[in-house]
Amino acid sequence: MKIRSKLAWTFIILLFIGINAICSYAIIYIKNYIEKKGVRELKQDTRSLAVTISNLPPSPHFKKHFDEVTKTSGYQLALYDSTGTLIYSYPANVSPATRLPDDERQTLVSHSSAPWMPSNKEQGKKLIGFTYLPQSINRARYLRVSQFKSRIYAPVKKIRWIIYYGIFASIALAVVVSIWIARYLTKPITQIKDAAQKIAEGDVNQKIDVKRNDEFGALADSLNQMASKLREDTEQIKRYAVRQRQFFADITHEIRNPLHTISASLEMLELDELPAEKEKQYRKNAQSQVQRINRLFKDLKTLQQYDSDDHFIEKQVFDFADISSHMKDWYDGEAREKGLNLSVDTHSCKAIGDPGKIEQVLDNLISNAIKYTNEGSVDLHYFEDNDQLSVEVSDTGIGISEEHLDRLFDRFYRTDKARSREKGGTGLGLSVVRSILQAHDTEIEVESEPGEGSVFRFRLPLG
Repeated sequence: MKIRSKLAWTFIILLFIGINAICSYAIIYIKNYIEKKGVRELKQDTRSLAVTISNLPPSPHFKKHFDEVTKTSGYQLALYDSTGTLIYSYPANVSPATRLPDDERQTLVSHSSAPWMPSNKEQGKKLIGFTYLPQSINRARYLRVSQFKSRIYAPVKKIRWIIYYGIFASIALAVVVSIWIARYLTKPITQIKDAAQKIAEGDVNQKIDVKRNDEFGALADSLNQMASKLREDTEQIKRYAVRQRQFFADITHEIRNPLHTISASLEMLELDELPAEKEKQYRKNAQSQVQRINRLFKDLKTLQQYDSDDHFIEKQVFDFADISSHMKDWYDGEAREKGLNLSVDTHSCKAIGDPGKIEQVLDNLISNAIKYTNEGSVDLHYFEDNDQLSVEVSDTGIGISEEHLDRLFDRFYRTDKARSREKGGTGLGLSVVRSILQAHDTEIEVESEPGEGSVFRFRLPLG
């Protein structure tokens, strides 16, 4: 059974029980009230009848007068003499007791100031009242007044049927109201259930439209937020999937090219009577491609550590002059071979960071600057700027077009793929730079104009 049916039946049963209980109590209360009222009226009327009958003269017309009084009263009357023997009764079809027992007569004498009524159990279907007539001028000494209870309860029957009609109408209304309330309460549950099921099946574009200010509205808002978050996560996962496919495709491509070069060089080295100059060239080609693959896997390892290792960097205070001196030693010869002027600051300056990773950053930036600068200079400068160390690597190289700046630090992104591969680039150098600096809670900035060179800049806290 669905929750809507359960709620509807629960409301119907509870309302049915409640209405029946109230109506039954009302009927019993009304019945008792009318009976008590009938008893009071019977006692009052008995007193009045006792006075009237006591004053009837003992004449031949006594019975006629008695019958007229009885008709006017609307009760059933019976008169008894002093011995308790029945004298007259009216109407004729009523047969009261022909003689009053002695104990009843004694009771009536003792209750001469007020009418006496037997208990309900003794009365049966009638209300019966007795009274003693000590002042009677005729021979009547005891008066019996009775009335069928059915006459008293006649209004109760009408009221009962009115209540029954009210019960039937209330039950019908209760059924309608219960069904409506059940639908009102369960409609948002059904909407939420259907939407949650569709979300579970992968349809994250679901939106639950429940405009209520209760717990159901709050639950719907929470599910809408969850669906929105799932949509965002799904889109992000899709983007990651696309990037991952591209990433593996790029890795495959980056490895395949140097492997082909190595394979071709090895095949050429197996030729007989290969000139020494050619042999040297092929060996050099193979060696450079092996170095290229080594750099590729080194960069991949760095990026993998950045993605998964919480201790990717270990910060400490170090002297930036030590790193800049290494750059001077490593690249001064290469720069002179290309006719470039390599200018490196070497003054002492303390900074906070991972010196090994910062050295890797400068290694990538300076090697790229030398690689893509054909004439002019490559400069490494650093200086204190408030409480930070500002580091700049600038060159007078080929520069970078504005259209490439947004994606310059993406993995395997190259502004000129053919030229980059010719120069042995992996397409990961600048990605490694950005990952290391982001781990240091700083960013890499770039300014460049095609044909005028580039400036790469980052900052570290002073030590």
